[in-house]
Amino acid sequence: MTDLASVWSALGGDPALLPRVSAVERPGVLNARLPVRELARACVGACALAAAELGARRAGGEVPAVRVDDGAVATAFVSERHLRVDGRAPETFAPLSRFWRTADGWVRTHANYPHHRARLRAALGVPEAPDAVAAALAERSALEVEEAVCTAGGLAVALRTPGEWAAHAQGVEVAGRPLVERERLDAAPARVFAPVGRDPLLPAAGLRVLDLTRVLAGPVATRTLALLGADVLRVDAPGLPEIADQHADTGFGKRSALLDLTADREVFEELLASADVVVTGYRPGALDRFGLTPRALAERRPGVVVAQVSAWGAYGPWGDRRGFDSLVQVATGIAAVEGSSEGRPGVLPAQALDHGTGYLLAAGVLRALGEQGEEGGSRVVRVALARTAGWLLEGPRSGGASADVPAAQWLAERDGPLGRLRYALSPVVFEGGPRDWARTPGRWGADSARWV
Repeated sequence: MTDLASVWSALGGDPALLPRVSAVERPGVLNARLPVRELARACVGACALAAAELGARRAGGEVPAVRVDDGAVATAFVSERHLRVDGRAPETFAPLSRFWRTADGWVRTHANYPHHRARLRAALGVPEAPDAVAAALAERSALEVEEAVCTAGGLAVALRTPGEWAAHAQGVEVAGRPLVERERLDAAPARVFAPVGRDPLLPAAGLRVLDLTRVLAGPVATRTLALLGADVLRVDAPGLPEIADQHADTGFGKRSALLDLTADREVFEELLASADVVVTGYRPGALDRFGLTPRALAERRPGVVVAQVSAWGAYGPWGDRRGFDSLVQVATGIAAVEGSSEGRPGVLPAQALDHGTGYLLAAGVLRALGEQGEEGGSRVVRVALARTAGWLLEGPRSGGASADVPAAQWLAERDGPLGRLRYALSPVVFEGGPRDWARTPGRWGADSARWV
């Protein structure tokens, strides 16, 4: 069931703390056949409770009360739609990122980045014009397209039903894993936290988070840790492009630096040497050559918390595949469930797998830090969009009427280096906690690769 108790249990939390959480339920928001509203509320509630728990450890006293408002959660889960930069709305999906008919069904492609568009075109042997892509796809089977584009390094996934995904080798692998994978790596001594005040209560104050993530779950997790007081430094490769509006939406509270992990290895190792948390969101295995496996990191930095997010999980036949929320919805059967009676695939009302998994990952980091205060040990936390999708599919199905709740009370406006920003506030709310980020996003890659 997509409820708070199941998430809190997956995080290893004390069930006695669950009564600290209250909810403001707003039926109809994030409306879908699948229980998206309940999933979103549970993920955010667990994250807020983990923050409150760690805050109480550092400030003393009882665990603060947590309040989860469906309106705030729904607003945050579509934060990219609420973003305005000097009044301009961002473009969320490129023209070639969409559903396409094939000879025997449907595929969905993801081509928001130039290199992904180029690989899609190369796999199909067509120019970038949507009509040419549509004609090429209409002549092939969905599975043939999926394999050809994947082999070329692009992103395309065939539409499957939940039953077809459950029978797929990757679906079997994913279903056998816990919602949040947690592991203790060594016997590093217990973490000693400096005390913090309560005005506001910042559970992650003084902690250094090295953010090696992209699109969208990882940046949501690190954006949340930044809200809670962590010094978050996002590091990107100079030659890998980023979408400016996407960076603006997920860059609150963070700094952003560019670093070549090969040429600038000494600088990178200096960052690692004093990082408390390392969050990675690249395709599984992509960073292994830089010594960024959890055990390699723990050997160099005993006591580190390593947090990893992937699309399909770091195992099984798809363990090394790229993926995004929209594609995971299609592969796992969510798009089929949410589709029309005529067989056209549908979508969730938000990129709920990304956002929900992001809050799960942040919650896992906060709980791992708290466990270190008791038991020590370097820790690893792993989540996967496909596993979150499986959890959503296990929930009850409905499909009532949608309800529009005015989002203004959960939006804010501030000036910053990128201009005048309108943005969604964090839904992670607990008594005495922060309500906004300490800083607005700066320009991508504009900061120094060093800790404050």
